Amino acid sequence: MTPPRIVVVGGGAGGLELVTRLGRRLGRRGKAEIVLVDRNATHIWKPLLHEVATGALDSGLDEIAYQGHARAHGYRFQRGTLCDLDRETRTLTLEPIHDDDGAEVLPPRTLTYDELVIAVGSVSNDFGTPGVSDHCHFLDSPGQAEAFRRNMLNAFLRYNALPQHRNPRMVVGIVGAGATGVELAAELYDASQMLNSYGFTTLESEHLEVHLIEAAPGILPVLPDRISRAVHAELERLGVRVHVATRVTEVEPSAIVTADGKRIETDLSVWAAGIKAPAFLSALGLTTEHNHRLKVDATLQSIDDPHIFAFGDCASCPQADGSMVPPRAQAAHQQAERLYRNLRARLDGRPLKPFVFRDRGSLISLAHFDAIGSLMRGASARSLFIEGHLAKFFYASLYRMHQRAIHGSLKTALMVVVDGLNRFLKPRMKLH
Repeated sequence: MTPPRIVVVGGGAGGLELVTRLGRRLGRRGKAEIVLVDRNATHIWKPLLHEVATGALDSGLDEIAYQGHARAHGYRFQRGTLCDLDRETRTLTLEPIHDDDGAEVLPPRTLTYDELVIAVGSVSNDFGTPGVSDHCHFLDSPGQAEAFRRNMLNAFLRYNALPQHRNPRMVVGIVGAGATGVELAAELYDASQMLNSYGFTTLESEHLEVHLIEAAPGILPVLPDRISRAVHAELERLGVRVHVATRVTEVEPSAIVTADGKRIETDLSVWAAGIKAPAFLSALGLTTEHNHRLKVDATLQSIDDPHIFAFGDCASCPQADGSMVPPRAQAAHQQAERLYRNLRARLDGRPLKPFVFRDRGSLISLAHFDAIGSLMRGASARSLFIEGHLAKFFYASLYRMHQRAIHGSLKTALMVVVDGLNRFLKPRMKLH
């Protein structure tokens, strides 16, 4: 008999962890054919994109080629973008792939499935604000992060050429004080110091002006107040100008306009305010919310089709208390583990179990300056506030956990050694 085919669309953190486990346990043993579909050829952990954007992380060193990873872990990779779905024949259609010059590399293709998993993550939500799509940088993909890094380096070079008596100041405006916006703001000050130490620019951190703009009454609105207040104080100590309860109404080529009529002149503008699922999900014939998130039940199955699953930021999953699973990296990691078990149960004809989210806490990294967060204490849900070196250690361990899930313990241990050696062999940031 032909083994069942499980197709996972989306190779983000959760999707890659899922196909890795399925490939190791089912694909290698011939119990199922596992296929990963992604529009990109490589993977990088999305919570690190703010480091890619400032050059603190070299994406060329940390990215994972899906094709090579697939061969090593028992699944198959298909590059493409989902554009259509036929639930009756259980067939999905992939868009054609074009090169940088617009020439077609691969034509549209179809792929059949027995079980389909959608894990395409999220994109920034500009809420229809005029000028955002034309004048703001986004950090939804490695390509967008690299585009910001190049423009940032060019901006430093331009200001470096100005006469010193002009007292130049480079201004960056970041809209949205969630984790991405906050961590990017701190990384920018770290980047300016490193660029100065390498002689790339004569500008120092006091010549950098970062505006962090948030519509909510405080930064990091979804996190506990104690973390929000501590991070706010640390950002202001670095020199970040924090604007809370401030709504952006328009973004111009060189300015951000707020609802109170204030106009903040900027050299670079970044939009990190809110997320939504990719719009094409609402065109697949499945029930979605207004923000295009697919509605699933507690077992992570679509409410419309038991053969279609969705998880991560693109799925709206209810919990027993009536709340929805938050769109966070730890939630996708936990869902990948539950979905792996549910898919195995489905193939074996066993009942599926509901997903229960367990909040493990929250950590915010402020570059090398500090890290602040809380860890949850078991079932009591009491949190332990941490900061400094301990918080930095736990923050770094999050990425190591992801690496362990997709590479295994031995290879992850070797990566830790290699990363340590690279600190001595290579510059601390990507300068080209």
